[in-house]
Amino acid sequence: MRLHIIISLFCMCFLYLKVVGQEQFPYKDPSLSIEERVKDLLNRMTLEEKIDQLNMKGLSDIKINSEGEVDLSSLDSVFKGKSIGCLETPFIECEQIATLSEAADKYLRTQTRLGIPAIQAAVCQHGHMALGATIFPQSIGLGATWNPLLAQKMSEVMAQEASLTGDDQALAPLLDLARDPRYGRVEECFGEDPFLVKEMGVAFIIGFQGDSKITKDSIPTGKLACTGKHFVAYSVPEAGINLAPALVGERTLRELHFYSFQKAVTEANVYSIMPGYHEVDGIPVHANRWLLTDILREEWNFPGYVISDYSAIGMLNGFHFISKDKSESAIKALHAGVDVEAPRSYAYSDLKKLVEEGKISDSEIDTAVTRVLRVKFKLGLFDKVYEKPQDLKQQLHKQEYIDLAQQMAEESMVLLKNKNNILPLDMKKLNSIAVIGPNADRVQFGDYSITKNNDYGVTVLEGIKKYVGDNVTINYAEGCGITNLSKERFSDAVKTAEESDLVVLVLGGTSVIYSGIGWGDANSKEVNTCGEGFDRNELNFPGVQPDLLRAISATGKPIVLVMINGRPYTIPEEVEMVDAVLEAWYPGEQGGTAVSRILFGEVNPSGRLPITFPKTTGHIPVYANHKPSGKGYYKQPGLPEKPGRDYVFSSPEPLFCFGYGLSYTTFEYKDLRINKNLNEEKGNIEVRCQVKNTGLKSGMEVVQLYVRDKISSVTTPVKALKAFKKYILSQEKKKKFV
Repeated sequence: MRLHIIISLFCMCFLYLKVVGQEQFPYKDPSLSIEERVKDLLNRMTLEEKIDQLNMKGLSDIKINSEGEVDLSSLDSVFKGKSIGCLETPFIECEQIATLSEAADKYLRTQTRLGIPAIQAAVCQHGHMALGATIFPQSIGLGATWNPLLAQKMSEVMAQEASLTGDDQALAPLLDLARDPRYGRVEECFGEDPFLVKEMGVAFIIGFQGDSKITKDSIPTGKLACTGKHFVAYSVPEAGINLAPALVGERTLRELHFYSFQKAVTEANVYSIMPGYHEVDGIPVHANRWLLTDILREEWNFPGYVISDYSAIGMLNGFHFISKDKSESAIKALHAGVDVEAPRSYAYSDLKKLVEEGKISDSEIDTAVTRVLRVKFKLGLFDKVYEKPQDLKQQLHKQEYIDLAQQMAEESMVLLKNKNNILPLDMKKLNSIAVIGPNADRVQFGDYSITKNNDYGVTVLEGIKKYVGDNVTINYAEGCGITNLSKERFSDAVKTAEESDLVVLVLGGTSVIYSGIGWGDANSKEVNTCGEGFDRNELNFPGVQPDLLRAISATGKPIVLVMINGRPYTIPEEVEMVDAVLEAWYPGEQGGTAVSRILFGEVNPSGRLPITFPKTTGHIPVYANHKPSGKGYYKQPGLPEKPGRDYVFSSPEPLFCFGYGLSYTTFEYKDLRINKNLNEEKGNIEVRCQVKNTGLKSGMEVVQLYVRDKISSVTTPVKALKAFKKYILSQEKKKKFV
């Protein structure tokens, strides 16, 4: 018995000494600098442990039993006693994510040799992509607000909701320029202009990560690291087809596409960058050392880490065919500057063998691992344990978050036409309204949403019904599907229109989502028309929707067209058939409420187009900051009945231009003053003007400043956006703008 006690005491002392010894390791000492901690930890790691930091696993591989508890054996099966660089958050309920996060975090801290936690990455584009979190308007709608403060507020909420479930990194924002509306991911972009995208993107990152003065060194509690994507020029693919080559040169990259990414690095301290799947100048970006090292690291001094787009390293040999196998793909990607392979190990599973064969150096591995560890220390992962909040549900989807989603939707909607001021509608003059169209009674949140179920949002029909109450009779007819070609229900829609005083016609598209299974996808029988991989060669309303519009127009009833969509449409004829057009984009969970409040004048529309609407697909590309030669030389635009030049049968001008948007009030600009002597050394120029609300309603105006270099050494745009700000102006109130 005595011997047993002595042995037990010896084991306890040994265990105590072992634990104390680990706690004294410099990398576990928060009083040391991050670089000291990284260096100490790196020196303690084996080659295998280092390579583990360059790979990713999925939380979805961990199993939850019928009692809602984690299957501990599945943890061993997934991790096998080893740490990992990153973890992928699955698209499931927030409660389940939190359960998995807690179990994984505890395992990595206590059941691995060095206790290195993982960076848990989640999709957070317009809401934490988890059931139970708030769903905000899609990014193109956020861009249409021209309100960076809203972008920052939204990302603050998303960071709070995502961090509560254990997430550390957001795979957002997109800093791509939406220059080709055929491209399916236009809806994920903030707009076409580099300055607008930069302003929205920087605000988005600061909201997620925190004040840029702080985030140089650390991420505050309740914040997440951001991932700027898709580096770079991914959104201008040849023929508008996703993953196609970007036909751009270095000057175009530097003038347009680098700008938002560079500012994300230098102004907002973005912690991670994700390359695009595509190629630039013949070299896929995941193998492009000039972009990922020479530009990103050496020119911009980016200290964070580069994470691959999902399965993109494998595309080097399986899609682009620039490497013969996964080993060669790993060599090219690591040498270019890709630090982590996502979402699972494919090519980087060969790294150990490649080091042993002398094809990859130890220093290359150490460089990549250092970048990953540096972010982990900045995130504070070594110094804080994640525990699932007991009141998680109460901290999600709060009323203030819902109110913010509604405000964003209201500010995102763009009034494109208002013939004879038919809007706002006057309930006192209407006995009945027909609400017609395939998107009238369906929520559309856009891609990278958790669901399309009406239970999680307000449809236009629901919003109008709730707003008018018993004051106006609402008649509803779907009319047709989004993409199917049946016209069987046209007669019901026409009859509904004829029996009503006015028609609200809700047309548009639907986007792919990457969950939906089990969430009652209301659009499961419809073909997706937008989102990642859903590019189009024509841009009219999908299916027979144009025919439905013509049929309703033939009734002679006043028509208010509401568009629920993720990209510009080529609809010059359709616009002429209706009395008003409201572009609502994919407006988030409060979309129907926002539409109704705008239609009836409780909210004055203030959105401005973040992207140009072309007249036809033949006009593409078309954008505001084109070069002087971009609209032709002859200036003799033609018509079908009167052919001309530049375009024989059309004008090169857009249907609706970037920055355009109507209001229920009017604004007057005057007293423009330019002060060239503000700072002669820096070449700064101060521009001032007065803006006055001359109408009868309060409203918000987006003051936009464009410049043109009249004489330049290289060609420059005819108008380049350099400043903007959104102001609330009541009647007769002036506002100075600098």
